[in-house]
Amino acid sequence: MVDWGSYTILFGPLVAFCVVGVLSLLLRWGWSRGSSVVAGRARAGAPGDYGLLVPVAEPGTFVEAEALRRRLEQEGLRATLAPTTEGPRVLVFPRDEHVARSILAR
Repeated sequence: MVDWGSYTILFGPLVAFCVVGVLSLLLRWGWSRGSSVVAGRARAGAPGDYGLLVPVAEPGTFVEAEALRRRLEQEGLRATLAPTTEGPRVLVFPRDEHVARSILAR
């Protein structure tokens, strides 16, 4: 056994203080805002807040919107269902807008 002398009495509290410090830094990093690697909750925006995507359908419920989105995807178009402040919207890229409207008109 190693005889550390009078430093033994300081070693335990020093190790405990270091462990608490490291845990504090990890928790502070994990709970800080703005630097999380986990995506935040989606928020509803205005229909014009979705960049290049344009709305092609304005169904009354999310169930109807999902059915329309799937119908467009079955035809080979990429479509997105977005919750907006004015209700659900089915969005597509501008180059697919005419095709999507003709598919949904059938």
